[in-house]
Amino acid sequence: MKNILLLMLRDDFFFEDDREFGVHPINQKRQIYGEYHHLYPDLVKHPAKFRNYTRMRIETFNYVLGLIEERLTKQWTNFVQQPILPREKLIITLRFFATGVSFYALSYSFRIGRSTAAEIVKETSLALWETLQPIHMPPTTEQCFKQIAQDYWEMWNFPNCIGSIDGKHIRIRCPSNSGTMFYNYKHYFSIVLQGVADANCKFISVEVGGYGKQSDGGTFNASTLFKLMETGALNIPQDAYLPGTNTSMPYVFLADEAYPLLQHVLRPYARRDGTADEEYFNSRLSRARKSVECAFGAINAKWRLLWKPIETDPEVAELIVKAICVLHNVIIDKEGYQSIQADGEGFLENNKKVTRQTFNHSYRRTGKQIRDTFRDFVCSTKELE
Repeated sequence: MKNILLLMLRDDFFFEDDREFGVHPINQKRQIYGEYHHLYPDLVKHPAKFRNYTRMRIETFNYVLGLIEERLTKQWTNFVQQPILPREKLIITLRFFATGVSFYALSYSFRIGRSTAAEIVKETSLALWETLQPIHMPPTTEQCFKQIAQDYWEMWNFPNCIGSIDGKHIRIRCPSNSGTMFYNYKHYFSIVLQGVADANCKFISVEVGGYGKQSDGGTFNASTLFKLMETGALNIPQDAYLPGTNTSMPYVFLADEAYPLLQHVLRPYARRDGTADEEYFNSRLSRARKSVECAFGAINAKWRLLWKPIETDPEVAELIVKAICVLHNVIIDKEGYQSIQADGEGFLENNKKVTRQTFNHSYRRTGKQIRDTFRDFVCSTKELE
């Protein structure tokens, strides 16, 4: 009886055994009734519909396809009667990202096997990350950091800022034998995406795979970014004068209350019993940090897969999330950041970020002094608002 109940809980209980077919009769009609074959030719005739379907313009899609096509091309034999070509693989993967449908639903829509759909998503995600990351999310140089700081001052009115940092919990299916390692304070299983965004809401760095049980601060302390920062290998420029002053200050990343206060990391003052100047500084820092929040909001609004648990192993989920992040950068580079920013702000407006009480960090003296100096400068520039 117990075995029968377990069998009924399996996803494939009501499905016939595909192993009795080389290619299932339903899938043999893929080139006639498959979603790609009967819909794609019409979509390319209507750019607005194409963008809604793939979440990017036709020109951007063709650009991405041109870069990864060789990686997705197989050396077919005469035994394969209906090969799945790179363009179709990219469409399948983008629809998975855009809708978050199950692999079973994807397999019926495109008339391919469920395992084939899962393998295509994994293969294409890897190709997207490894091919596009060196072009659209390369390691940041000293000159790049200086340009980011200039952009932050011009766009967000915050000096010496080389990026905004934050963490995001990505829902996943509970991994086998993982205990509570992936169970977070929001009461679901997740891996952590730590992202650093520039003034244009582009990711300049992402790290994926932290355990859900970790806080943002704990994820940061275990990250490559922190290790590079501590060893001086992050290419952060030498201290520079605050605009219009003779006060030399370090370049900093902006973070929220969950992060430690360090020489190159600024976080807000404690909100309890804060002075008027500290509250004003917090508001300016929070506004500048909006770039990373908009980046997270934009990928949530555009790629609905992130609204539900990713039903893969954590390693594949990491690949998928990194592919989504680099696609975010590609779309900004090719289509401009204005539409991305609108998506992000709209998502944040409708989904207020959950805040969390965090423990008190042991501050470094230099971190306190640096923050106080930034506070004094920010308060002295109120008239620029």
